[in-house]
Amino acid sequence: MGAAQKDTANLRRLGVVLTDRGSRYAVTGAVVRSRAEIDAVLSELKSDRAYAKATHNTWAALLPTGGLKADDGESGAGMVILRMLERAELRDHIIIVTRWYGGKKLGGDRFRRVQDAVRAYLDATSG
Repeated sequence: MGAAQKDTANLRRLGVVLTDRGSRYAVTGAVVRSRAEIDAVLSELKSDRAYAKATHNTWAALLPTGGLKADDGESGAGMVILRMLERAELRDHIIIVTRWYGGKKLGGDRFRRVQDAVRAYLDATSG
């Protein structure tokens, strides 16, 4: 189901990990230790035209100063990612879930898809 994984110096991209009713979800992560590094990672990701044109690039990070998150229009999704980072105790890391809207509203299922994408990232990076 997933596309070929693409890693750069800063980003670990799993590509599209799932689809639901036309919406496609990709997940990306990177080690970060500051808000400036988060901004640099987001800028690097969005330098890829497909990610820049995505409907949502929702993210969360656990930094030494605490958790940061952004919904990017997908209300509540940043908190879903942040809670999963906290449960996994994955610190100094950002996870970005990208969604390309497929034309059908997913309702509450959109949170399950965000969780599925984060889980795919955690599974791919553990061990």
